[in-house]
Amino acid sequence: MFRIGVDVGGTNTDSVLIDIARSRESNRGVLSFHKAPTTLNVSDGIEAAVRSVLEASGVAPDRISCLSIGTTAFINAVLEADARRLARVAVIRLCGPYTRQCPPFIDFPNCLRVLMQGYVAYIDGGLEIDGREIAPLNEQQLVEECKIIKEKGIRNVVLSGIFSPLDSSGKQEIVARDTVYRELGSTVNVVCSRDVGQLGLLERENASILNASILTFARRTIRGFQQAMHRLGLRCPLFLTQNDGTLTCAASAARLPIRTFASGPTNSMRGAAFLAGLDEGKRQFDGKSVIVVDVGGTTTDVGVLLSSGFPRQSAAFIEIAGVRTNFSMADVQSIGLGGGSRVRTTSTPSGMRATVGPDSVGHNITNDALVFGGNILTATDIVIANGRVKLGDTEKVSRLDSSIVSSAEAAVKKHLERIIDKMKTSPEDITVLLVGGGSIIAPAKLSGVREIIRPPFFSVANAVGAAMAKVPVAGEVDTIEFLEFRSLSSVVEDIKEIAIRKAIASGADPTTIKIVEVTNLPVQYVTNQATRIIVKSAGELAPDARVFSNEEDPDSDVLLPASGEEVDPGREEYGHPDDIEGSGIDIDSYKPDIRADRSWYISETDLEWIADGCGVLGTGGGGSPYPPFLIARQMLREGKHIIVIDADDVPEDAVFVRCTFMGSPSVSNERLQGGNEIPTSIQAVLRYQGLGDFAGTISDEIGGGNGIQPMIVAAEMGKPVLDADLMGRAYPNMYQSLPGAYNIPNGLAPCAISDGIGNTIIMPSASNSHSVEHILRIVTTEMGSKSGVSMAPLSRKACQEYGIARSVSQAWRIGRALALCRKRNDMKGIPSAILEIQNGSCLFIGKIVDVHREVRKGFTWGRVTIAPLREDEEEDNSASSQASAPQYGPEDHLVIPFQNENLYAYIESPSIVERKVLVTVPDLITVLDSQSGTALGTPEYRYGLRVTVIALAGDPKWTKTPEGLACGGPTAFGLNDLAFTPMAEYTNAESVITQYAAC
Repeated sequence: MFRIGVDVGGTNTDSVLIDIARSRESNRGVLSFHKAPTTLNVSDGIEAAVRSVLEASGVAPDRISCLSIGTTAFINAVLEADARRLARVAVIRLCGPYTRQCPPFIDFPNCLRVLMQGYVAYIDGGLEIDGREIAPLNEQQLVEECKIIKEKGIRNVVLSGIFSPLDSSGKQEIVARDTVYRELGSTVNVVCSRDVGQLGLLERENASILNASILTFARRTIRGFQQAMHRLGLRCPLFLTQNDGTLTCAASAARLPIRTFASGPTNSMRGAAFLAGLDEGKRQFDGKSVIVVDVGGTTTDVGVLLSSGFPRQSAAFIEIAGVRTNFSMADVQSIGLGGGSRVRTTSTPSGMRATVGPDSVGHNITNDALVFGGNILTATDIVIANGRVKLGDTEKVSRLDSSIVSSAEAAVKKHLERIIDKMKTSPEDITVLLVGGGSIIAPAKLSGVREIIRPPFFSVANAVGAAMAKVPVAGEVDTIEFLEFRSLSSVVEDIKEIAIRKAIASGADPTTIKIVEVTNLPVQYVTNQATRIIVKSAGELAPDARVFSNEEDPDSDVLLPASGEEVDPGREEYGHPDDIEGSGIDIDSYKPDIRADRSWYISETDLEWIADGCGVLGTGGGGSPYPPFLIARQMLREGKHIIVIDADDVPEDAVFVRCTFMGSPSVSNERLQGGNEIPTSIQAVLRYQGLGDFAGTISDEIGGGNGIQPMIVAAEMGKPVLDADLMGRAYPNMYQSLPGAYNIPNGLAPCAISDGIGNTIIMPSASNSHSVEHILRIVTTEMGSKSGVSMAPLSRKACQEYGIARSVSQAWRIGRALALCRKRNDMKGIPSAILEIQNGSCLFIGKIVDVHREVRKGFTWGRVTIAPLREDEEEDNSASSQASAPQYGPEDHLVIPFQNENLYAYIESPSIVERKVLVTVPDLITVLDSQSGTALGTPEYRYGLRVTVIALAGDPKWTKTPEGLACGGPTAFGLNDLAFTPMAEYTNAESVITQYAAC
């Protein structure tokens, strides 16, 4: 049995021909291989690559069992915003009354939105987190929407239902799909979001839109591949490689081309595993993962290969051309380092100093590099000058200054060590598989690496991975289970069986099926022990499984558009990236819009800065500000106003209503708000108290996403937002606001809670503040684990006495400081910039080396451990770069325990008998990503992240009163052995309104 694999990269197109029967031999069955520059017409390059390996091996075309191709053609269509290859899309949401405040395309860059957005509709449907229907699918509504889509001439439709990945019976999106086909005909393209992505409605829907938009182009491209095969005399099946390291048949790729977007790095990892003998047990790695480093001509891709032989999948959202998605993709980091990387030199007192990359001569290396007669010094020239490799004319580099050679090699070594360490999941030394044509530039030893293995045919590992990818991964289950009275282990075993049965049903050989991934993600803020479980299985194609050849493929007639059909002809060829929002703001000279009456009209720039500041003030919790930011920004674009006012300009008896969401982040990311949840609760409380109107809104907590919610409600209801909140940060419990801490009359109750579909409950009174949290939490779980809450309204006087003044201004200033540092590319200056706004301290700069989490009573408890960076890990080793943080020894670690939010921080060191506590709640502890300055939520902590930890002074209402400390200090979290000591004096926030009103 012979297989051909082809991988089309940005620089080269590689191909191999493998004899499977000889795969246990030292050459792993590779009979021939080919590498050539990638052609403009991808199909032509593939045809040439396949013809080359056939001729070199002498294998007749009719003996080839399959051709597997990995290509970047589909993702490039999106990255280039090419209207010739992208089509308009209609999106139908199955959502009932929810999600309308966060419509489809809301976070698409303008250059893609103008090309893709065709039509948007909302109909009854969708599921709750526990599988209950929000509303039954309304077929009549769907039929009416199909009529509109037909009139608009749109031929690509996305069906996007709330919690559709949990719909195992197909009673929502699948039934809707059949109706769309019946109404619009079988020639339209219908994409069900459940087939594309995982939980997270907006990101899954975005991925589905991208998939639908490129369908026609993908089918035309795949037909080109098939025509090339016909010219070569190949009658075998055609497969395309997928993001997860498996294969899909041509017809399936034509339905879900997005699954092939990132197949290149995955092919390299799978090929490295095969060539190194991991699949046959030729090498033993003690069941541990290994890191694959693929050095090309321009970039180096680094990924983690699990003991199963499959790449580690990315656990976070993935951006494609500025669009957030969550479809399955290998967790790969890339740097600008390759064989063609340019080497530049500067003279220093100690000798010549060299830098390597990030720019590269790419596929022009055979013309531009010194050893090939060019005039550009490259990384390849350096290794040849050092005598490690013989290539080209070595005389051309024989007189290179030895200090340049050693400096450049040290730079390459440092680049590789840094990216490898970033991808590691523990501080232990790890095994590295080194592949790629540019891997000759890598040194023989790397710090933190136990062994470097360069397998045979390493230069074409990507094509080997394409040839040897498994067929298919068909056993994936992504579900949420409730573990009350059930064992987690038994539930997981049941789901494994389901995944295996799915693989068998799709044609996998039962004897080869493995469970390749099991993920358990407990759902926070719920009382029914809900946990999300993801299980994936994979196996080889069964010998007797039915696989269609090109000529027999029953779906082949849909791979090519009808004669004369184009993708939205007449449009301009490309979108306009210069139209992307925010590109023209001069941060230094920017002034907010303060009107004559001292009203602050929020702009998109203001909103972005406030959202960033809310993230910092969230101290690891409060939920992501991103979805609320998108909603508020959309309201501004629709002509609504977000107006912030200062308390000094409002009568003391003016009433302000409180706005917050309660529930699980897992639900918030799926059941996006419809817009009436919080307003319904507000109206219920007002009616109960006999209040006819109110002056404005205020947030219970400025930290995280709830810091933006009052702006959304205010814009919708035509009211202003008070420049204040009732917490100054984020806390995990409803009673941990200042009105609750001081137990003021009507501080928490009466309150109301609503789910947005007609269920509203008023809690007139409570025996104590903890009862409010407990009762509302239970009700919220019954409401689908998300509800809009409005606590007892407060007068302006009460908001000032039991609130944090001008916290919106403080968030704005923090966000502006972050934006300025990013503009100046001064990430190291971020701590100092924030500490100019609020007193505090930069506690630690280092990298995360350990994270521990567990869910107890609906909250995530855990700790994160951070180690100092080694000297060789620092990008700038100058004394000035380290001045903002205390200096600790290499064995000193900072540990931060958390309960959704960060609770305290202490130094752990072999030289210290007792831990040295640096700061505790109610002071604020925030972990920032050192590379971007973005505040990290506790769910985002993971090994290898370089972080900067800062602490900010808490308001005296928390830190200097018995009531504040009892509610928000260490004892409130059971930390009775910790005494609170203020780490700095709180600075009252400066009003943005007052500062800019005179300008």
